[in-house]
Amino acid sequence: MDIRQITPNYFVSPQIDPSDLPMIKEAGFSTVICNRPDAEIPPSHHASVMATAAQETGLAFEVLPLTRDTLMQPENIAKQGDIARSGGDKVLAYCASGTRSTMIWAMGQAGSMPVEKILQTAAEGGYDLGMLTPILKTLSIR
Repeated sequence: MDIRQITPNYFVSPQIDPSDLPMIKEAGFSTVICNRPDAEIPPSHHASVMATAAQETGLAFEVLPLTRDTLMQPENIAKQGDIARSGGDKVLAYCASGTRSTMIWAMGQAGSMPVEKILQTAAEGGYDLGMLTPILKTLSIR
C-alpha cells in the first residue's frame, strides 16, 4: 500500500486490495472512500466486494466513482467533502493512483484555502496538481 497524507485526517492511495483493509483499520482509519469506477477494475476489486470486506473489518465504506467526466461536477465535489468531514479522524480515499482522490479534495478546498496552499499541500502528499490551477482559481471566486 502507498498511503499518502494530504491533511491531518484525509489520506489517499492507489487501488487497495480487500486484504489491505485490516491493516487500514489497524492504522486508525475509520472510513474508506472508493473513487474508482467498477469498469476500471476486475470483479475481485469492485466496490461491492470492497464494501463487504470493509464492513467485515469494521470500516465505513463510501462509494463515489469518479471519471474524467464526473470529477469536476459540483455535487461530487460536495459529496466527497461531506464524506471526508463526517468520516472520522482518518479517512482514506482511493482510485487508480490517488490522483483523482487528491484532485477532488483540492477542488473542495477552493474558496476556503488559497490556491497556492492547495497546490503545495497536494505536492507535499506527492501529487503535482499544477494543471488544476485555472480551475482552482475559477472555483475560488464562486
